Amino acid sequence: MDNVAVVILNWNGRGMLEKFMPSVMEHTNARVIVADNGSTDDSVEFMKSHYPQVPLILMDKNYGFAEGYNRALAQVDADYYVLLNSDVECTPGWVEPVVAMMDRNPDVAIAQPKLLMYDQKDTFEYAGGAGGFIDAYGYPFCRGRLFSTVEKDEGQYDDECDVFWATGAAMFVRSSVWKEMDGLDGDFFAHMEEIDFCWRTKNCGYRVRYCPQSVLYHVGGGTLPKSSPFKTQLNFRNNLSMLYKNLPQSRMGWVLAVRWMLDQVAALKFLLEGHKGEYKAVRKAHKEYREWHASLKEKRRKLSPHKVSHVYGGSLLLEYYLLRRTRFSDLKGRFSPSK
Repeated sequence: MDNVAVVILNWNGRGMLEKFMPSVMEHTNARVIVADNGSTDDSVEFMKSHYPQVPLILMDKNYGFAEGYNRALAQVDADYYVLLNSDVECTPGWVEPVVAMMDRNPDVAIAQPKLLMYDQKDTFEYAGGAGGFIDAYGYPFCRGRLFSTVEKDEGQYDDECDVFWATGAAMFVRSSVWKEMDGLDGDFFAHMEEIDFCWRTKNCGYRVRYCPQSVLYHVGGGTLPKSSPFKTQLNFRNNLSMLYKNLPQSRMGWVLAVRWMLDQVAALKFLLEGHKGEYKAVRKAHKEYREWHASLKEKRRKLSPHKVSHVYGGSLLLEYYLLRRTRFSDLKGRFSPSK
């Protein structure tokens, strides 16, 4: 499939490349490219010696996930880009069904496969599951994962469907739309950038879709540890920034007010539990968000924020922690409809 380019962004991931490149090369009927984000390990040397047929895009430093992909894909010519994490095990024929689905649906700009855990192959993976959604206050979740609870894959999400966001671990995107949207928001560095990107495309009238006929196995958390103040900072800052950029005017004020209050509760919880680094991360995230206000206002001005489909109208915090609804199927009938 010469019109498809699978681009793996690497940063100090020699171990992941060694482990997962064999499945990528065996099962990928498309061009494979590795973009190196200024690694200081021997990733580049490993690729040159073991996979000399794979083109390398070399960058001078670590630009993060968002700007790293922006710079890499600016050098790639293809109809479809596939952003693939280096810690993903591929399965036979994983590219073809997603591309065929997008070919049949010209208004689908972004898509994702089914994402399962690498070490528990019968269980959905945290970072993508069977397609992503957000609630009324911007909390992301997936079919197959609400907060930290993940479901076993029992075929319950084997239906092809529209979703709100597609995972950045294995995201298919039309190159024309990527260019129209100016790619990911490079200021985000990492985390939430794919949700922001999907939301922006939806604000422009495109659809995001899930294809269960394609299956991948993802390790997850390969770059930052699961518990990391820097990761917390990025998630809180980028989530607020995403909301400010994309919410319709009628909802922006009260949603951001509620999120400010909920974030303060989260920060206090971190502090009371002895996680001072996480507490400081939330405070720093809000400080940076305020400092970004002028640039966010300009980014918002270039968009046309309005009510979009596949947003859950309730509060996931309330549903999950108070009402004990821990499966996606428990959230019934409260999603904003497709246009």
